[in-house]
Amino acid sequence: MRVMGVDPGLTRCGVGVVDGSPGKPLRLVHVTVVRTSPDDEIAARLLGIETGIEALMEEFRPDAVAVERVFSQHNVRTVMGTAQAAGVAMLIAARRGLPVAMHTPSEAKAAVTGNGRADKAQVTKMVTRLLRLDAAPKPADAADALALAICHVWRGGAQARIAAARTRSRGVRL
Repeated sequence: MRVMGVDPGLTRCGVGVVDGSPGKPLRLVHVTVVRTSPDDEIAARLLGIETGIEALMEEFRPDAVAVERVFSQHNVRTVMGTAQAAGVAMLIAARRGLPVAMHTPSEAKAAVTGNGRADKAQVTKMVTRLLRLDAAPKPADAADALALAICHVWRGGAQARIAAARTRSRGVRL
């Protein structure tokens, strides 16, 4: 199963693609960060995120998409931008008929480290180890996107395979 993890953000949107299945070794397919300028208007930034994620979905053709569930933060402006970027990723996946799962940061952390309160350094270290990488993915948004993809492979893989099979059997293509 190929899963694209998306760590949404307006300035830095992490995107990681992983192949794997529960109980089997994972394989890194691709990791990157889609960037936009904070000086641009919000609409232009969302378009930039859409263009970047769309191109990655076209190139790597995931079976499912895992997006970080936006949680309440003190800065409403930050949470709004994060939610908008998450919505763009979900829309692109839905347009392609792909199942979308949302995982909280603590779910992704627990999946890769065993501790839902792990810090970014611990998450990055375990992602590097699990994917057998020579160097840690940077910035943290890239490692977080990979953690989301790994979390989904291990925790949501069975449901995603069933949903994908149902979607394909119906010939749904938006």
